Amino acid sequence: MYLDPTYILVLIGALVSGIAALNVRSTFNRFSRFNNTRGMTAEECAALIMNNAGIYDVRISRIGGNLTDHYSPSEKVLRLSDSVYGSTSVAALGVAAHECGHAIQHKEGYFPLKLRSLSVPVANIGSWLSWPVILIGLIIGQLGLARIGVYLFTFVVLFQLITLPVEFNASSRALKILRERNILAGDEMKGATKVLRAAAMTYVAALFSSILQLFRLILLTQGGNRRRRF
Repeated sequence: MYLDPTYILVLIGALVSGIAALNVRSTFNRFSRFNNTRGMTAEECAALIMNNAGIYDVRISRIGGNLTDHYSPSEKVLRLSDSVYGSTSVAALGVAAHECGHAIQHKEGYFPLKLRSLSVPVANIGSWLSWPVILIGLIIGQLGLARIGVYLFTFVVLFQLITLPVEFNASSRALKILRERNILAGDEMKGATKVLRAAAMTYVAALFSSILQLFRLILLTQGGNRRRRF
């Protein structure tokens, strides 16, 4: 039985991603226990921020799940999860403001957001086809075919790289608005900041994990490594 030493890269990536995921959940849960002094719900906060930004064509809706919040540029819908929508917690308002940050990016034509939207089809192709192509190439011993799969997987990594400035900028916008509009203040702002920083680190962890996976795939598809297995 062949032991693939490169699998340690996958384990490291999984560990880092797992820690980041646990951190964002624990941080969100911690600050979900602290309500903002204005008694404003996350849905009200989102509506206020978008109205102040001159955005009147984006619908706010509720979506099931926990931390499934997102903004859809194509649909112009801002979706807040069950744990955020009607909540008055500091954590919920931070998340809602972050998603509003994406809506504002869209309105202003923020270039990294445009680039991410344009790269979605390519990233999807890379995500769907990379692993089947790599596996088939390795199984039949055609490293050239496997390398094509690696190139496809590179699109996934690049998409995650493009996503970073989009997410960090949205959080920066959110915190600035929450502070300048006096929606949150003092310890409330500190709590929202910690929640958004923890969320941002999940994207960093995902990119780090994908880079390790890409490095592993490059090693596996180098010449002379035909006996390597997944």
